[in-house]
Amino acid sequence: MCIPGKNRMNEIYYFRCMQTNGRIKLVATDLDGTFLKDDKSISSKNLGLLNILGEKGIIRVAATGRNLHKTQEVIPENVPFDYIVFSSGAGVFKWKTGELLYSRNIPENIVTGLSAYFIKNDIAFHLFKPVPFNNYCWYFRSTNTNDEFERYFVFHNSVADAFPVGKPIESDASQFLVILPDEPARFEQLKTKILKLFPNLKIVRTSSPLHTPYIWMEIFHEDVSKGNGVKFICEKENIKPDHTMGIGNDYNDIELLKFTRYSYIVENGPLELKQRFSATVSNEDDAFAFSVEKYL
Repeated sequence: MCIPGKNRMNEIYYFRCMQTNGRIKLVATDLDGTFLKDDKSISSKNLGLLNILGEKGIIRVAATGRNLHKTQEVIPENVPFDYIVFSSGAGVFKWKTGELLYSRNIPENIVTGLSAYFIKNDIAFHLFKPVPFNNYCWYFRSTNTNDEFERYFVFHNSVADAFPVGKPIESDASQFLVILPDEPARFEQLKTKILKLFPNLKIVRTSSPLHTPYIWMEIFHEDVSKGNGVKFICEKENIKPDHTMGIGNDYNDIELLKFTRYSYIVENGPLELKQRFSATVSNEDDAFAFSVEKYL
C-alpha cells in the first residue's frame, strides 16, 4: 500500500505509485552496490521485498555484470529470483529450473582480430570463454600491465590460461576485459578505435568493483546489454516495458534503466547517472526495498 509522506521525496514516490496503480509486473535489480550490501550480504528488508513481489506474481530479475558462477557465490539457491541476467546480458538463466535461455557470444573471427589488435598495441586483456563457461578465461600480460590487472589475475589465476600468442584459439568468447587508468578521455579514444575496426561490438564502461582508480572496459557482442536481457524476459513473459521497474548503480546499468519504465540510481552511484535517472538511497540503506515498496 502506498502512503503519502510529508517530505518532497515521498510525495514524488506517492505520485508515481498512484500512476502505476499496481501495474508493475517485473522488477530488475543490479546486484553489487545495489541489491547487495558492501559486504555482499542480502539484507532482511531486501529479501522480504523479493518474497512480497513473488506473492504478488511480479517477476523478479537480478541483472548483473557477474558471470553465472560468480552470481551463485553471492545469491544462494533459496533467494527467490525468477531470472538472472548475467555477464551484463550475455546470458539469461532461469533461476528455479537452472535452464540457460539466452546467450550472445563474440564470433570467433572478431575474437581473433581484436586479440591481435590488443597484442600488436601491447594492451593487456582478459578474454572470457563462451557463455555459459565464461568463468574461465585467457589472459595477455603486456609490458605495461597495471596493478589492477595483476590483482585481478591473482584472484582468477586458477581459472585463467595464458593467451596463445601467434596461435588462433578457434573459439567464440563472451567478452574482453581491459583495465585502464581512471582517464575517461583515454577510454573513449580506445573505444572509438576499436569500434572503427570492429563495429559489431558493444563496449561498456564500468567502475572498478575493487573501488580503485581504474576504469574497466568490457567488450561484448553488439546485442549484449542488461536492457536486452530484460527485454528478452519481458517478451517471454508477455510483459510490456511500461510495466517494469529497474534499479542500478553504475554505467553498465544504463541500458537497463533506459529500458525500464521506472528507473533508479542508488545514492552511491556516479553523479552523472543520478542526473539522468531518479535517485534513491544507497545500497547500505536497503535501496532495493526502499524503492520497490513504494509501488506495492
